[in-house]
Amino acid sequence: VSVPIILRVRVPRVLCVALSGAGLSLAGACMQGLLRNPLADGSTLGVSSGAALGAVIAIAFGLNFPSLPFAGTTVMAVLFAFGSLALILALAYKLDYSLSTNTIILIGVIYSMFVSSAMSILVTFASDKLKSITFWTMGSFQGSTYGNAALLAAALAVCGTILCLHARELNAFAIGEDNARNIGVNVRRAKLTVLIAVSVLIGVCVSVGGTIGFVGLVTPHMVRMLSGPNHKRLLPASMLSGATFLLLADLAARTVLRPRELPIGVVTSLIGAVVFIFIFYQTGKER
Repeated sequence: VSVPIILRVRVPRVLCVALSGAGLSLAGACMQGLLRNPLADGSTLGVSSGAALGAVIAIAFGLNFPSLPFAGTTVMAVLFAFGSLALILALAYKLDYSLSTNTIILIGVIYSMFVSSAMSILVTFASDKLKSITFWTMGSFQGSTYGNAALLAAALAVCGTILCLHARELNAFAIGEDNARNIGVNVRRAKLTVLIAVSVLIGVCVSVGGTIGFVGLVTPHMVRMLSGPNHKRLLPASMLSGATFLLLADLAARTVLRPRELPIGVVTSLIGAVVFIFIFYQTGKER
């Protein structure tokens, strides 16, 4: 492989994969800590679904923003991620002023189902772009650029810093919201800050690499077994492990059926499903 190909194609792809893996895993670890639910990750909010819908609309209607540094797919995905967050939090606030965990999860699941239906309708009307839409919604880092890597790095630097600074609050949430409130944590503000940071992070990751499942669900589980539940150690370890996991998944996606390339979301889902079953099996044995 020539040096120009390595610099123009391989390096930006590796950077995007590693940064996306770190971001998705960090988001998953924070959501599991915040919602005290081992099955939670950032997609529980419906933000991943919202970002995917924005990108599919851009692909289906050929939307582009030539004056902006990133393609229409990226811009629409980030905008819809923000819009999804605003809608879900507004509905949760209307139904439950305290923004309880169960309310947010329920609305996130309902919203994801609605978005799935909307995407199916779009695919029906944009059948000529079916291959592009299907491959993107399964996750792919083909055509990643240094611009994409810079966007991911900026999002991870800002949102990652905010989330890591909330490690103490996430530790407090583990003993329950009432107990966290009793030891001086501003529960509502901490919850909103974490939710917004996670949503921005997931929106940017989905806008670059598509919908990639199980990274934010399985990786924090594996890390928690090794590092323990303290978020001051868990969050940085999750970022490193998420980056490593997604790099290995991308390598498998490119090489297993060479010269064909599998969507990376398919690889992570296959690996993640097996690992998740193993985790539940081990948890059941410990009981």
